[in-house]
Amino acid sequence: MQCGGCTSLTSQYTRLEYLDKYDARFVLVTQGPIEEALAYQRRVGNTMTWYSTADSPFGADVGAPAGGGFAVNVFLRDGDTVYRTWNSSGRGTEQLSYTFALVDVLPYGRQEEWQDSPQGWPKSPTYSNWSSSQEIAARYGSQA
Repeated sequence: MQCGGCTSLTSQYTRLEYLDKYDARFVLVTQGPIEEALAYQRRVGNTMTWYSTADSPFGADVGAPAGGGFAVNVFLRDGDTVYRTWNSSGRGTEQLSYTFALVDVLPYGRQEEWQDSPQGWPKSPTYSNWSSSQEIAARYGSQA
């Protein structure tokens, strides 16, 4: 099973070729087995490059420990030296998503417990309305 945060965020990206003009690449790094990640990639038709850091401390080193959520990192390679130039996780990644911008303009917004909403408005636990990786994959049908 893939990370719900990662799959929700990346399911919004279908065309990233424009990054080529900036000499930039968008890749996914999972802590799960690469075979599982690649099977999911094929199922949803994701064209990004996927890597696995299974049994490696890399995820924890960049703010996404196993079982601890996801993070978005930006790296710059200068010769043999790599710099992390930007990092965010959880709510901080929302600026990269159009989903929340759309949901936030709906009359009831995200409907999450933390919102200061009038009495009687719908409320649900934070993150509970996010799509799971299984729900996202199901939207793509029964592709192998």
